[in-house]
This record gives sequence, structure tokens and C-alpha cells, in this order.
Amino acid sequence: MQTNNFQVQANIVDIVHRRVYPGTVQIADGKIASITEDQGSYETFLMPGFVDAHIHIESSMLTPCQFARQAVVHGTVATISDPHEIANVLGVEGVKFMLDNAEGTPLKVMFGAPSCVPATTFETAGAALDTQAVTALLDDPRIGYLSEVMNFPGVLMGDREVLAKMDAAKARNKPIDGHAPGLRGDEAAAYVRAGISTDHECFTKDEALDKLAAGATIQIREGSAARNFEALYTLIDEVPDKVMLCSDDKHPDELMGGHIDDLARRAVALGMDPMNVIQVGCANPVHHYKLNVGLVQEGDSADFIEVNNLKDFNVLRTFIDGVCVAEDGRSLLPEPEVPELINRFEAGVVRPADLRLPCASGKARVIGALDGQLITEDRVLDVKTTAGHADCDTENDILKIVVVNRYRQAKPAVALIQGFGLTRGAIASSVAHDSHNVIAVGTNDNDLAKAINRVIESRGGLSVADGGETNVLPLPIAGLMSAKSCGEVAEAYAGLDQAVKSMGSTLRAPYMTLSFMALLVIPSLKLSDKGLFDGGKFEFVSVEA
Repeated sequence: MQTNNFQVQANIVDIVHRRVYPGTVQIADGKIASITEDQGSYETFLMPGFVDAHIHIESSMLTPCQFARQAVVHGTVATISDPHEIANVLGVEGVKFMLDNAEGTPLKVMFGAPSCVPATTFETAGAALDTQAVTALLDDPRIGYLSEVMNFPGVLMGDREVLAKMDAAKARNKPIDGHAPGLRGDEAAAYVRAGISTDHECFTKDEALDKLAAGATIQIREGSAARNFEALYTLIDEVPDKVMLCSDDKHPDELMGGHIDDLARRAVALGMDPMNVIQVGCANPVHHYKLNVGLVQEGDSADFIEVNNLKDFNVLRTFIDGVCVAEDGRSLLPEPEVPELINRFEAGVVRPADLRLPCASGKARVIGALDGQLITEDRVLDVKTTAGHADCDTENDILKIVVVNRYRQAKPAVALIQGFGLTRGAIASSVAHDSHNVIAVGTNDNDLAKAINRVIESRGGLSVADGGETNVLPLPIAGLMSAKSCGEVAEAYAGLDQAVKSMGSTLRAPYMTLSFMALLVIPSLKLSDKGLFDGGKFEFVSVEA
């Protein structure tokens, strides 16, 4: 790892003045001491590093230190990270785990104070962060913003608790992130006017334009489940000062292959101006969140990347504070120590008999899962029954979905889902946004129980059950993360993913899609540990139609 005083000669990408020129950058004590334009002929380009403008690191199933080791390979020098997931499991203790762990890596991780824990009152979470707790977090200098305000109805209706958290952020001059899927027109304007500065939930360009008109900055999201880049990428050239790039949720196998660098490549290939792409992928988050991240200017911290060209953005070297942290596709960050395995898991064993679903009429509301989307459809379908109970119907892809309260022993919630495509077996996971109870989808009660129990026995993880065969990827940190490297977790995850697809699933990322089937704040139908929930009406509904 390179330190002390050195120089780099390359074509300098000056995003502040929007020009590229050959030059020599002199680094001293972690900062850019000087930049001298010269007449050299250089093959590589020196540019600001990439910033993920909104991500839940926990969704990579990696600790911040392990996430960083892989992210820097792709030229990521900073992230805007919402520790909302672990906060729902362990509250302030979980947030502090993330803060403390991230101090062990040079990656510049700005964390937010989770604004919605629990996300709703219609599910059981492991913790609650009231205004006092959120305010205390905002006073921590390591907390840079108020995380996504998912309770947009509360904002619009003037909910006292929601507004008090927002006021605490305003008083400390810290940005407030938004989360308002589908919000349009006057309601979108009112939401932004209340103090919301960003939104990463736009599924259509029209929705993004409404929020832009109201003054919000749009974070174009391309994650492992929600993929909105194709719908929104033209905004990069249309409003380059009001757009950022983010992944939101990134599974380890996809992180191995790329990060924000991949979006930059795709944007240029689709005709976007490379300078605009660099602005939205590197500079805008630095300005918006007031990050201590350099932009290749004299006096800046020496955070930059060296790439082969401004089309492919193949990252040759990544520097943070003047230290080379990745080179030629290899991370130079050391293997971190194994952290304390904090967790909370009180669920008991589930029996197949616990998963019976009454449905005397043979007609039911069925969750319609959509590949690459967090939203679902509300479908009313004829279902097979035996003795007044609904059966799985693999011919019509109508399967059972189950949510088990992980924080105390309780009766499982059971409903029906279409879209997973399984023809045999079952899968389960303790990664289930937002409260992270155990969630499962399967073709029969025996395999469902086996998959669920493997997760419970491991105190968190992803599992698969296929007749007599079961397998699990343990996630012993809060039931969300492993202490192992990205490569190790990605390999185990890829094995499970392959097994699920061999069982018939047609989804691109079955486990990621599964994790959002309990996310009540995204319509239409979802399942919590308390029952089937209509996200449009914000109320429980009966499975039987």
C-alpha cells in the first residue's frame, strides 16, 4: 500500500471545471499538494472515485470492512449508507456496530440516522428508535444525514413524531433522504417541501420529473432487486446537477462483478456524456452530503481512481487519502478481525402443521411477485383446496409464503404468492425488509418447515430445502451479515441461487425478491408476521377473497 509523497501522471479529469488535460498530480500527506498541466502523452485517466449515493451495506450480507474490500476494487471511495436494516433488529446497538466496524476501513462511509424503526406498526421489529434516539444519533459526528423517511403518509398528514425527527435533522443542517414510491403531483411536491432532499424510489421517468420539479434530487437506483436505471438514465444528460447513482441493495455475487462503475459504463454506452456521468456518479453525492471526499483539486484529500478510459471505466488503481487500496482488480485492504456476533433470535421450531392456510371458498388474494421490482400485484385467483385449506399449485405457480416472528414465539403468518416459479422445494431467509423476520416461499409444508428451521437453527441466514436435501448460508451478525469475505459469501450465495433456479425459479435474484415480500411500505400486497397487508390501503386484508 503506497503512502507518503508520490506523484501520478495521467490525463486529469477536472470535473469542477469540466475539462480533461494531461498533467502531474503530486500527493503529500494524504492530500493533493499540486496539479500541474503538462504536455505529456498519457494512456490512463485520473478522475474522482465513485460514490454510492444510497446503500444498505447489510444487504450485501457483509460487514462494512468486508464490503469495503470489494467495493474499492470497482473504484468506490465512499458510500452513503443507511443502517436501517440492522437498526430494525438491534436498534441503536446495531447502528453503533456499523459505525464502529466501518472505522476499520479507509472507505469513506457516511451513515445516516434511521428515521423509521420500526417501519410500520403492522409488523414486529426487534427495536424502536423514537425521536430522542434519532436525535442522539444525529448528534454523533459520524452520522451525516437523516435516513430515508419511508413514512411519507406521516409527512403529508403532519405526524408529530415524523416531523420531530425531520426537525432534528434540519436543526443540525443535515440532509433528509426520501422514500416515496409512486408519489406524484401535489403530494410529491408537499413531501419534498417538508424538507425531503432526495428520492431513490422512482419507477418511471414521469414520477422522477414530478419530484425533480418539486426540488428533489433523484438517485437512480440499480440494485440486485429493484432496477430502475433503464427507465431513468436519460436524466443524466437532462439534469446532471440533480441526479446521483445508487444501488440501495447489492448482493455479494453482483458486488464481485461491479458497483457504480458498472452504471457509468452502461450510461456512456447508451450515449450519455462521460463528463455528466462522472458528475452524477462521483461529484454530486460529495456536494449534496458534504462528504470529506476529494474531487481531484489542489488541497483535496487524495481520493481518486485511475481508469483506462472514460468509456469502459476499467479501474486500474483506487486511492483513498493518498493510499492505494486496490490495484489491477485486487483489493489491497487487509483481512479484518472477526467482529462480535451481535444478534437477536428467539423464534421456536416450526412444524408443517403450523403452515395450514384456511380457504374454504377456493378463491384467494395472491401476492403477484414481479422480477426486478419491489412492488407487487394484488391478484384474486382460484386456488386448490383440501378439507377447507389452500394447497400449493405448482402448475399455476401458486405457492405458500410464510413469515415467522423471529423476536418471540408466535404463530406463523401464511399467505399465497405467484411469480417465484418453484416446482419443488422451498427457500427461507432472515433477510426480510424491514423487520427481518424469517420469510419463506415453498411448494409444500414439509420443505417450508425444513427451510425455516435451518434459518432458525443458524440464528439467521439463507436456506434451501429440496426433499431430503437442505443447505444454509449462515448470517450470524444480526441474522443479516457474515464476517467472511465477499468472495466466500458470494460463492455460498451463488450455490444457493443455482439450487433455487434448478428447482424452477425464474427470478433473476430469488432471495433478493423474497426479502422484499415483507416490505409493507411498498404496495400492493405484502406479508408481515401479523398477516396479509394491503400497502395501498395500509391495512390488513383477508387471504380468502
